[in-house]
Amino acid sequence: MKIINKVNYHTYIMCGILIVFCNNLYGQKKVEFSGQLSGLVNYSPNNEMNMFLGTRYIPELQFNKKLDTISDLNIEASLNVSSNLLFKPFYKSVTTNEINPYRLWIRYSRRKFEARFGLQKIDFGSASIIRPLQWFNQIDARDPLQLTNGVYGALFKYYFKNNTNIWAWVLYGNDKRRGFDLFISEKYQPEYGFRAQLPITKGEIALSYHSRGVSLNYNLPIDNSQEYRFGVDVKWDFIVGVWIEASHIKLQKNIGILTNQSLINVGASYTFGLGNGLNTNVEHMINTIEDESFTFQNNNHFTAITLQYPFGFFDSLNLVSYFTWKDNSTVVMLNYQHQFEAVTGYLMGYYNPTNAINLPDNQFINAFSGFGIRLMAVFNH
Repeated sequence: MKIINKVNYHTYIMCGILIVFCNNLYGQKKVEFSGQLSGLVNYSPNNEMNMFLGTRYIPELQFNKKLDTISDLNIEASLNVSSNLLFKPFYKSVTTNEINPYRLWIRYSRRKFEARFGLQKIDFGSASIIRPLQWFNQIDARDPLQLTNGVYGALFKYYFKNNTNIWAWVLYGNDKRRGFDLFISEKYQPEYGFRAQLPITKGEIALSYHSRGVSLNYNLPIDNSQEYRFGVDVKWDFIVGVWIEASHIKLQKNIGILTNQSLINVGASYTFGLGNGLNTNVEHMINTIEDESFTFQNNNHFTAITLQYPFGFFDSLNLVSYFTWKDNSTVVMLNYQHQFEAVTGYLMGYYNPTNAINLPDNQFINAFSGFGIRLMAVFNH
């Protein structure tokens, strides 16, 4: 038996803040405590250790104070506490116990402006399944809980009267891969960027930019470089929802085929009038890496679809599927969901190919290879 215990040192700081909140603020009745407890059982016969048991608890503390008639102060602190057991019955096992900070931010907001500082989730873009602008999170369409690690930084937003809004951010202390990252960030080098989102006829358009230092982690004479990201996304709502989302990523230093990366996604959404309504999302993405920009000589194509059908207020069936054209690999996740009085239950069947499919990794989904079945229960309080 192998046991792995991990406690992020930031956890101690967060726990101290939680205690201060509880002792000093709870009596003022401005603090709200909530949490999400989940447990799952997974069986994947194609894997050497084919059984997986996992529990996760995300306690969350929120402090909300109205400063005056137009401004507010909000604080959110939460932990990601997990315990997992991966084993083959009567043979061997690996136990992993972890406590990590999940969110820890403070936000000041006025009528048209907000500023948020700390460990937070940053998410934008038009696509919903395979996302070129997934620059700052690990959200996986297969995960019904949509969990993701956050990033440390400061985010500023300003809203205009015509629904135009601009974002600006500075990040620091992040070194995990996010989305389609080829490289990890230089942890102690600031990252920065901005986004401008404007309304157009029947939709909206946005331009995004981000710059960061990256660790190349390859056997190269160059061990780091500056990276520049340019993004555009457009969404229209006609009878059918249609969107385009694209990102171009360029290294300052030329390292060959990995110097440039381009991702272009085209998608559509429509709800068919079948029974209670069958919601359908379809996306196709081109992902290319190349020495020179926009030559599109080393492409990988992905097609993805999600289907959602509600049987009523308490039951629904969801399908998520990816197909990668380069190696003819298919990923399928079928999920039946039922809402009990206090618990949400999930019965999932899936297939993941044994070869890598170059899609974003998410530590929360535990994507075992081959066929598998999963039971999950979630309690929110």
